Amino acid sequence: MLNMALTIALSLVTGACALSFFRLLRGPSAPDRILALDTLYINAIALLVLVGILQASPHYFEIAVLIALMGFVGTVSLAKFLLRGDIIE
Repeated sequence: MLNMALTIALSLVTGACALSFFRLLRGPSAPDRILALDTLYINAIALLVLVGILQASPHYFEIAVLIALMGFVGTVSLAKFLLRGDIIE
């Protein structure tokens, strides 16, 4: 029963990743693309957590934490670049 639920969750999150990637490529403006990138890395974290549960391996959780950290820094940097035109003051 758990494997079936994980399989359904994996397929739904994979679909969400595909839709986020489509918005990243097709987004009408730069803020839309940044939001799609933010959503894409959150979906990637969800995929890694689900695969980690399915495989019963702690390595996937460590990778998910690293992606969360890098994604947050990247999102903040891109938002600051859009607002000011420069990242480092």
